[in-house]
Amino acid sequence: MSHEKFKTAIDACNDCAASCEHCATSCLHEKDATLYAKCIELDRYCADMCRTAAAFMARSDEHTIDFVNKFCNLCAEICDACAKECEKHSHDEHCKKCAEACRACVEECRMMGMQHA
Repeated sequence: MSHEKFKTAIDACNDCAASCEHCATSCLHEKDATLYAKCIELDRYCADMCRTAAAFMARSDEHTIDFVNKFCNLCAEICDACAKECEKHSHDEHCKKCAEACRACVEECRMMGMQHA
């Protein structure tokens, strides 16, 4: 099993992780960063999950695909929560872009799980 089968999902996870890191850093620099506490927290969880999901997909084989699917479903759940929180701050460009990246990642991770379950 080649990780190339998961390229779109891996790319979406990597893009989401980068967007979440940027969003968290930008939120910390907002005038009242305390208003962004939940956003920052979810950005950090989401970035970590996305990086790990990408790694799981890259190293997956027929013996580990069930673990990959389960992990990607959890990643999609956390990305969804992050997107919802970022959408509350969509007046900020970094939160808007992060929510978009999270939504794309949710879609790819869920599709990956359905195709290879």
